[in-house]
Amino acid sequence: MAVSARAYALYCVNNGEFLLSGNADERLPMASTTKVMTALLTLEAAEKDNRSVTFTEDMITEGSSMYLQVGEKLTLRDLAVGMLLCSGNDAANCAAISLSGSVEAFAEQMNRRAKSLELKDTHFVTPSGLDDDDHYSTARDMAILTAAAMENPEFACIAGSKTMRVDFSEPKDKSVSYQNHNRLLSMYEGCIGGKTGYTSAAGRCLVSCAERDGLRLVCVTLGDPDDWDDHMALFDYGFARYFAAEIPDDCGDIPVVGGERDTVSLYADVPYAPVESSEDAEIHTVSILPAFLFAPVKKGEQAGTLRVMCGGECLAEYPIRVGKSVKYKK
Repeated sequence: MAVSARAYALYCVNNGEFLLSGNADERLPMASTTKVMTALLTLEAAEKDNRSVTFTEDMITEGSSMYLQVGEKLTLRDLAVGMLLCSGNDAANCAAISLSGSVEAFAEQMNRRAKSLELKDTHFVTPSGLDDDDHYSTARDMAILTAAAMENPEFACIAGSKTMRVDFSEPKDKSVSYQNHNRLLSMYEGCIGGKTGYTSAAGRCLVSCAERDGLRLVCVTLGDPDDWDDHMALFDYGFARYFAAEIPDDCGDIPVVGGERDTVSLYADVPYAPVESSEDAEIHTVSILPAFLFAPVKKGEQAGTLRVMCGGECLAEYPIRVGKSVKYKK
């Protein structure tokens, strides 16, 4: 299919596979889609301590803004609202400096997280996405990052909201309603979040996430003059070609040798598995497990593998995990 983007990727979150891509590994500027990482780190910090921070003169920057004034105070979570809805560069700078002491130190934190997500072709310099030769990513990496960010409930809530209100800590009477720049939330059925971006060097950049009947897709376009239409067309392709087969998460019990209990329950955390719509054979699962487990076992540890089968073909494999911890019987 024809896509106007310099680089693009359509990613299936359910199985971690790329359904379509073009120049997906080319390192390119990604503009304000950078704030996916900045907002994620900010919200993770807010989960531990959603403190109010003060906007100071050294946080002032150019570009898109949530129009913070020096001396105003708001919470870390509300800064994430400003980043994800109205793409506030001031909000990104405020969070970065408040959390790490400087933009440079926060960029190091961003790069550490990128490494942990195995984003091999991504390097952050700014929290906002302003142009810098050493600030780049790829369509492939941005898809993986966006999928990870959407697993964070607060990130997903904010990124999927068309409007949100921020009540400032100082001045106490200031309250502002911000509109989400992501038009796909209104334009495309099933869109549940994303982030826009633009600079003259990067062009139009967009990451978005859509979900229908358990099938979750992430779309990324970099340098795309027709990004709204391209995302809708790519999502249409994905949802027409694949559906999500519902997979039971209960995998029964398995004997435990030497434990305080004789058996333990098993589960597979895969309620939906992607299947090509052309498949007309019956979907079934096969559990690959040992005859028993030796105590001690820990809740969540892998005990075996669940294979999703269609006819004689294995469509996907997922870990089967232990449902409860079992201590060694003394």
